[in-house]
Amino acid sequence: MTQDQLKALVGRAALAHVPAGAVIGVGTGSTVNHFIDALAERKGLIAGAVSSSVKSTERLRAHGILVLDAEAVGSLPVYIDGADEIDPHGFMIKGGGAALTREKIVADLAERFVCIADESKLVPVLGRFPLPVEVIAMALPQVSRRFAALGGRAVPRAGVLTDNGHPLLDVHGLQIADPLALETDINQWPGVVTVGIFARHRAQTCLLGGAEGVRTLTF
Repeated sequence: MTQDQLKALVGRAALAHVPAGAVIGVGTGSTVNHFIDALAERKGLIAGAVSSSVKSTERLRAHGILVLDAEAVGSLPVYIDGADEIDPHGFMIKGGGAALTREKIVADLAERFVCIADESKLVPVLGRFPLPVEVIAMALPQVSRRFAALGGRAVPRAGVLTDNGHPLLDVHGLQIADPLALETDINQWPGVVTVGIFARHRAQTCLLGGAEGVRTLTF
């Protein structure tokens, strides 16, 4: 089974975690695209969605799914999104698609985070995937030096700005043994908009696609 087929498999499996008639949170990325397409086949399953990126909003609307602004809802029953890495505790690295800040905002509205991923994303310790960090442009050198002091190598993502208009750093060489502590620390650095460690907003469930089908991990 190809990686794209695995993504389609978990995207469809996520429909079982969608409450009928609800407004749900929808993330960003190639696996989420498969989820959106599966949603579109079940016309009327949901009342609408709050989206974490312009690209997801466009895809949802192209399928005729109502997209609401985050400020229009007080809470969401579930947020469904992918991950660049997920560990055995449900902690994740996200931001490969440059939507990490809006993803965290929508995740914060949700009662449950359901992560959809293929089995290659499950790792014992976070950090093999470079850690994305959205940064105010003025602070790029300053934040890069702070990562260097932690043993990381921060590289600006060339030609990429987030939907919020900010640059991204991709930090290589970190082993994130305590995701919650590191997330808390980095979030205090002046100039950091969002760090792509999702520890406070970790997944409660992960649907993991592999050769044997979809495994459900709960945390």
